[in-house]
Amino acid sequence: MNRLLSTILTLLISLGMGMNGLAQQDSPISAEELEQLVRRIESLEQTVQELRVQVQFQSASPESPSNAQRSDASQAMVASPAQDTPKNDRAIKISGYVFGDFYWAAASHDESLKDRNGFWFRRIYLTFDKAMTEQLDMRLRFEMHSAGDFRSDARLEPFVKDVWVRWKFTDQHQTYLGLSRTPTWNVVEDFWSYRSLEKTVLDLQRMGAPRDLGVAFRGSLGSEQKVRYHLMFGNGSSTRGETNRGKGTSASLGFYPNDSFILEFYSDYDQRPLQADRNTYQAFLGYKRDWGRLGIQYAHQKRKGDSEVNLDVLSFFGFVNVSPRTTFIGRYDRMFDPNPEGPRIAYTPFDPTAKFHFFLAGIDWKVTEEFSLIPNLEVVRYDRRADGTRPATDVMPRVTFFYRF
Repeated sequence: MNRLLSTILTLLISLGMGMNGLAQQDSPISAEELEQLVRRIESLEQTVQELRVQVQFQSASPESPSNAQRSDASQAMVASPAQDTPKNDRAIKISGYVFGDFYWAAASHDESLKDRNGFWFRRIYLTFDKAMTEQLDMRLRFEMHSAGDFRSDARLEPFVKDVWVRWKFTDQHQTYLGLSRTPTWNVVEDFWSYRSLEKTVLDLQRMGAPRDLGVAFRGSLGSEQKVRYHLMFGNGSSTRGETNRGKGTSASLGFYPNDSFILEFYSDYDQRPLQADRNTYQAFLGYKRDWGRLGIQYAHQKRKGDSEVNLDVLSFFGFVNVSPRTTFIGRYDRMFDPNPEGPRIAYTPFDPTAKFHFFLAGIDWKVTEEFSLIPNLEVVRYDRRADGTRPATDVMPRVTFFYRF
């Protein structure tokens, strides 16, 4: 700022000296000299205006509400390529994250998978967020990942994961239009906070969808916002296109009595004319402190088609922060019924004919705030089948990497 003021002072002194020199001449000022003087004054005035705008920008407080007005003024006074930018344009925020593993199928119920190993990406996100007004914003997110079926060698291909417009019609209520997160495990996954390590149990066991295309309502009740809701009406086809007349409805209601506890109840009804209709009920209880978190989740799902299938599952998880850079993580899932979709589960296929216990243990080493290495182990121990046989235990050591930008 001082440098700019010095420049202005120098220009004014220069102008004054020029005027003084002309005044000391014995002969009258010629028309040519007068025209040169006018051009010089106009040039100096333009320079002073430009410098004045720069001084205003450098001396302005970041909290000042007139930043947008000064931006418009600078565009009017100073010719620049920014003149093509619409006034009051809000910046697009670009972010994303990546995680994957080096894996080794040390043991498996499927003999063809035993000793398989390698690297894969389990998720790559690229997200674009833009605020259009104080009440309206939008998101476009792309995802890509390795197939995880131990057979496909196709290249990574992106697809649209989120595309929505959000209207915040009050301070506590908002609506989403487009492809957005469902209430199914929205709260549970955020509380678990280790999606890079593994999906939450309903997601892992293919008992719901993370996204749907439709309209959703989210918000809170009361001045203290201790009751929160999420209601969605959608196609029921997740990120894929609609192909039937069935639709999906889902809703969650959460209670937040204080900063430590979360209690949430969830239900949905998914019409599937070409398959079995699904009805899911879920309860989740979470407890968090500075040292870490604990969570317990129970769900029941009924699939009603040509025959009825009932699935019950329990998940208990937690982690402890032993230092700012190190966290111990543990999880136990109990599947009380064989999952008929077990072989279709990517990265960790399950035997579809037996109940099982799922164990996960890992250590998160935060190299930086944006980069983690997580050595971990997944074990699946199966119950005996009706005929008395037991599938072999699945054992998969991994080193998971995660980074965001």
